[in-house]
Amino acid sequence: MNPFAGRFAGQTVVITGGASGIGFAVAQRMTAEGAKVSVWDISEAALDAAGDLFAQKVVVDQSDEHAVQRATDSTLQTFGSIEVLVVSAGITGPNATLVNYSSSDWRRVMEVNINGTFYVNRAIAPHMVARKYGRIVNVASVAGKDGNPNASAYSTSKAAVIGLTKSLAKELAQTGVTVNAITPAAVQTAIFDQMTKEHIEFMLSKIPMGRFGTVEENAALISFLSSRECSFSTGAIFDISGGRSTY
Repeated sequence: MNPFAGRFAGQTVVITGGASGIGFAVAQRMTAEGAKVSVWDISEAALDAAGDLFAQKVVVDQSDEHAVQRATDSTLQTFGSIEVLVVSAGITGPNATLVNYSSSDWRRVMEVNINGTFYVNRAIAPHMVARKYGRIVNVASVAGKDGNPNASAYSTSKAAVIGLTKSLAKELAQTGVTVNAITPAAVQTAIFDQMTKEHIEFMLSKIPMGRFGTVEENAALISFLSSRECSFSTGAIFDISGGRSTY
C-alpha cells in the first residue's frame, strides 16, 4: 500500500524530460500519488513508448522558448492550472577538456540546461503566483557544486541552475510558491550514453557510498519537495550524492 496515495490529488504536474531517467520515475510516482502529470520531452519515440501512463504528453524542446510557451498554453488549456513543475530535462555534452571544447557543444549544453530551465520557470511561475500556490523543483547536479573535470559546460550549466533557483526563490518567497533544487551525484540512466567510460568511473570513485544513485531515490526526494508538506524550504539545494558533496 502506498502511504502517499492521494498526496497530489487534484494537482497538475509538469515534468520536463519526463519520458526517461529521473523525470520518468518522478512522473510514475506522482501519477501513482494522484497527480495529473503532463510529461514534456524532446523525444517523441520515448513519449510514445510511455503509452497511456500519463494524463498528457507534449513533444517540446525546452531550449526553444516559443515551444515552451506553446506547451505551457496547451497544458493550462487542458487542465486549467499547474501546481507543480519539475525541470529534469538536461544533457551532459561531450567529455573533453575546456581548451578542446567546441563552441557549438558549449552553446548547446547551455541552451538546454540553463536557458531551458529559465524558459520553463519563467513561463509557468506566473500562473502559480496568480493562484498563490506552487512548487518548483529544478534538477541541478553535484557537478554544479564541485565541478567535474572534462565536463566544464555541464558543470557550469548546473551551477547556473543552482543560482537561478536561489534567485527565483527569493523573488517568490511571499507568494506561496517555493523553488528548490536537487544536486544528484551520478545516476545510471540513458544519460550515461553521452559519457566516456573513464568519466563514469571517475564519478563513481568520488561517491563514498561506492554506488550510483537510483532514479527511485531521486523521485522520492523530488516528490517530497513538490508536496504541500514541504512548505518552509525555498531556495534550498538538496544534496543526494551518496556522501560526495562537501557542502
